[in-house]
Amino acid sequence: MDAIDKILESIRELHRSQDRTDAQLAKTDAQLAKTDAQLAKTDLKLKETTRHLSNIGINLGHVAEEFFYYALKDKPKLGDIRFDSIALNVFSNNRELQDEFDIVLYNGNAIGIVEVKHKVHPGDIEKLKTTKLENFRKLFPQYAGRRFYLGIGGSSIPAAVADMAKADGIAVLRQKGDMAKIEAGNLVAY
Repeated sequence: MDAIDKILESIRELHRSQDRTDAQLAKTDAQLAKTDAQLAKTDLKLKETTRHLSNIGINLGHVAEEFFYYALKDKPKLGDIRFDSIALNVFSNNRELQDEFDIVLYNGNAIGIVEVKHKVHPGDIEKLKTTKLENFRKLFPQYAGRRFYLGIGGSSIPAAVADMAKADGIAVLRQKGDMAKIEAGNLVAY
């Protein structure tokens, strides 16, 4: 009988161990449920914060666009090139392509395309010279015979980025107090 008692005791111990494991698993499940609830709240806050930051960025961009638009509206000129009219946020699309151009200046011979950013980065210069210019030409084929001049405006433009733009013959528009300073000494037609 000793062997049977030992086996029964071992079985009882296994049941007690299983009960302890089940209790620990239940505790862990409850903690995981609390963690999941907290993560859901955190995700919601993160989405809300991201939306607010995105709106701030969009608003800063609109402020910069409007600032340079009115500066150019008063004096529609890039370097020595004078323009007759100006438009803000010019949008166009076709079956294959859509784009928006922050500021577009027009005269009988030339088009000025000015991209405006709150803070200008080197990639913005490259995108203006390639993607934006190419998209404008595709979306507005009626201007095919005109010369294109490019400008980059920003509330903040690091000196190296401004030098990069100027080296490519792109006008640099900077905020100077409540006025715009336009550097376009070596403007190039694209």
